[in-house]
Amino acid sequence: MSHNATTGLILTGGGARAAYQVGVLSEISKILIEASWKSETNPFGIICGTSAGAINATALACRADHFGESIANVLSIWENFDAAQVYRADSLGVIRSGARWLSLWSFGWLLNKWRKSPPNSLLDNSPLEDLLNRMLDLPRLDSAFQSGSLRALAVTASSYTAGQHLTFYQTLADIEPWVRSQRLAQRDFIAIPHLMASSAIPFIFPAVPLNWGGQLEYCGDGSMRQLAPISPAIHLGAQKILIVGAGRLAEPPSVRTEVARYPSLAQIAGHALSSIFLDSLAVDIERLMRINKTLSMLPPEFLEKTPLRPLDLLVIAPSERLDDIANRHTHSLPLPVRTMLGGIGATEARGSALASYLLFESSYTRELIELGRKDTQARKQDVLNFFASPPQGDMMED
Repeated sequence: MSHNATTGLILTGGGARAAYQVGVLSEISKILIEASWKSETNPFGIICGTSAGAINATALACRADHFGESIANVLSIWENFDAAQVYRADSLGVIRSGARWLSLWSFGWLLNKWRKSPPNSLLDNSPLEDLLNRMLDLPRLDSAFQSGSLRALAVTASSYTAGQHLTFYQTLADIEPWVRSQRLAQRDFIAIPHLMASSAIPFIFPAVPLNWGGQLEYCGDGSMRQLAPISPAIHLGAQKILIVGAGRLAEPPSVRTEVARYPSLAQIAGHALSSIFLDSLAVDIERLMRINKTLSMLPPEFLEKTPLRPLDLLVIAPSERLDDIANRHTHSLPLPVRTMLGGIGATEARGSALASYLLFESSYTRELIELGRKDTQARKQDVLNFFASPPQGDMMED
């Protein structure tokens, strides 16, 4: 077993916000190399991702035999992004999906011809599949498992069909699938459909059918109904975990300078997406920290009698509000998309939360990457301590 086998990495969801993760990981690679790690050494034996984080996680896992190369590969994608790589951003594409979908909401009772084949989503994300085919080297993923560079990879999705939260995991280790309330796991070979499903933001991107126990389940974004985001890494054997968030764990509170107005559709949608992507993770981290604190107060004789052990945890999250950063870059969206989103208020400051998930434009993603680097450099000693300390043991997950 390699020294990193029980070190886990959790990459969260958040659409274009996931660019922040790349900045964090890039800076971690730099810090470790300065600390005499080899550039090819993968520090994470267990990699788990959700939504856009699932894409980043799989890209890293595919090149787990050379961590520096994997970071460079993912970094080149995020530094040179444009929205057309993720969804149809041309006029025809927007009309076929977004405008048609919004029209159906408004005039569906008049449009009988759409009742049998209604549009599936606000945006057409078929370009993302082409990007993933270019971005990922899935045969190399198998080699990473065989060489021991990687112990486990997991991605999550949410089933619209059965209402369950599903984790698909790939490993050579003897790890049985787990069953918890509303949370199921299945051993599988991770492939592009899993990533398309895991990153299918509700309403915005279409659901994807996946095989679950021999039956098709139509699945969407894995952040939905994700009651315990840290759980998959623990089940897969992680004894210490780095969590890279794309949310509000460390962001300063917003400062309101105007009189409250009735919320726009974009403001409501952004609030809903933030609840989906951010709240469960924050609650799970707080719960884990409480368990750690409780265990630290137990006398050694009592600690020996419990199956629980402290779990080393390092959380790196944005120090600035990503909504505010997005508001500075909405002008970079392609005109058809900007026009459509402007119609529901997403190009206004109060609706920028929605835009922050869809701004797959290099001006925005590069600023998030730099923020990730800056935040990680500010935590340099914590990073060094995390990778220097040996795992403490297993924490049982209920």
